[in-house]
Amino acid sequence: MDDSKQGSKKGPPQVELPPSITVKQLADLLKAEPTRVIKQLMRRGMMANVNQSIDFATASATAADFGYDAKAAKDRKAAPSRKEKGKGKGKLPVRPPVVTVMGHVDHGKTTLLDVIRKTNVTAREAGAITQHIGAYQALVNERKITFLDTPGHEAFTAMRARGTQVTDIVTLVVAADDGVMPQTIEAIDHAKAAKVPIVVALNKTDKADANPERVKQQLVDLGLVIEEWGGDTVCVPISAKQGKGISDLLENLFLVADILELKADPDSAAEGVIIEAKLDKTKGPLATLLVQKGTLKRGDVVAAGSAWGKIKAMFDDTGKRVHKAEPSAPVEVLGLNEVATAGDHFIVLPDEREARSIVEKQKYPRPRLTLSLSTLSSQISEGRIKELNIVLKTDVEGSIEPIKNSIEKLGTEKTKARVIHTASGSITESDVLLASASNGIIIGFNTPTSPGTTQLADAEGVSIQHYDVIYKLIEDVDKALKGMLEPTYAEVLSGRGEVRAVFPRGKMGKVAGVYVVEGRISRDAQVKVLRQNKVIGSSRISSLKRFKEDVAEVSAGLECGLGVEGTIDFQIGDIIESYRRERIS
Repeated sequence: MDDSKQGSKKGPPQVELPPSITVKQLADLLKAEPTRVIKQLMRRGMMANVNQSIDFATASATAADFGYDAKAAKDRKAAPSRKEKGKGKGKLPVRPPVVTVMGHVDHGKTTLLDVIRKTNVTAREAGAITQHIGAYQALVNERKITFLDTPGHEAFTAMRARGTQVTDIVTLVVAADDGVMPQTIEAIDHAKAAKVPIVVALNKTDKADANPERVKQQLVDLGLVIEEWGGDTVCVPISAKQGKGISDLLENLFLVADILELKADPDSAAEGVIIEAKLDKTKGPLATLLVQKGTLKRGDVVAAGSAWGKIKAMFDDTGKRVHKAEPSAPVEVLGLNEVATAGDHFIVLPDEREARSIVEKQKYPRPRLTLSLSTLSSQISEGRIKELNIVLKTDVEGSIEPIKNSIEKLGTEKTKARVIHTASGSITESDVLLASASNGIIIGFNTPTSPGTTQLADAEGVSIQHYDVIYKLIEDVDKALKGMLEPTYAEVLSGRGEVRAVFPRGKMGKVAGVYVVEGRISRDAQVKVLRQNKVIGSSRISSLKRFKEDVAEVSAGLECGLGVEGTIDFQIGDIIESYRRERIS
């Protein structure tokens, strides 16, 4: 860089630089955000984080990019960075970022993962990659990055529900031609609930009907304001099919990772998370582990949930046998006594006896306290809850905004209500997992609960509360936040059956021949009859029979005949839901 000036013309502003300076210090001198300086260094082929030191030549060239004329400082030295000061016990090395790729079906998530994986597997053809373990590492410009290949937001959130923070960054794949879709919205809400930064990969930009500006506006409407529009969400246009923009996406992922300053101690006992597990017919139980802290070695004794064992062998994502795995590395291990549970935390212990003892204690966990509107008051007073997270499901889209807006206006100085996800349709297992991960509740307005969801909610300690009147819903939330809501009785689903035959019984109406598909149906229980997911009638079971004999209850997998009080016009295909009333303490 030539420092000369042109005659008497006013030159660019000058800045004095020491022989060595950190990126953060340089950004301060240039009055620029560290992210802008890091990006400029990337354009020059240098990958650096905010605490990394750079030499005078690199710093002066970067200063020139920002319109400054750099001069060598004569008597001033740059203050040592935190990294330089921390040589000793306090210093932790940087670890690779862990990235989960999410998005709507057919938007190119799988193609993107395949392109990154094949591009970064060295010394072997793509066809030779025979083993896939659900997670893998890529090497980009001598830096590693770990990708989790999960089925989507449900698996992502299931791990969050178990208290395991697995992902550092979420890459949200959105098709430029299709735009934001329901699964896109769910992925955004799940990532926000986990408080994980989002990097948008705007895919299929090569297609003739691609409309990137429309998609960017849709993202803004969902609270993701991209950088070029003045926000802080990174958005990278790509074409996974053609392999375009992939390197730019990877660079931006490293940029976000550098800002997060991800570090881990590689010298401590290894800890991490079970990503997936299976039973191999020849090898026995196999588990994919993501190391989060320490270094996992062959021969280590690990405990994870109800599984334990001594690691006999470890394999990387290409099937190659390895002897150790450092922080952020995924490995498949052999040696556990049983199939582990995805999402469970694993630790390394001194010997097998201690591992067995730890596992036995974990088999009887303390029951989880269910948060509901009625229990909220006591938890607020005890200082355990400051924010009520709500998953809101309604029968139609038009009900969402007025209910959401009304809820978020409520609250006190002690606590606020926050609607973390909204959608129309039935309450699903995905909603339960999100509420569980966020320590929240589910509120349904004129909408049913999908089969199996209630059982999962009970297991996860998630409260599902149904309303059919908006003002009652708002009133209950308001009273709960103010600690004024009295204990109430809730309808708890105990069984579900399908009407497979209808028999007349004179003036008494009709008897339904029912196959019980879930739980138990009991005599005298309250029931709702649903047709095409809409309640057509409510009553109480007055008679319950099997093979002409009166019975007290019928379990799942069995058939029965039931009659109800009053008259309900049963039809084949109707769903009968049986409820019991429980007081919520």
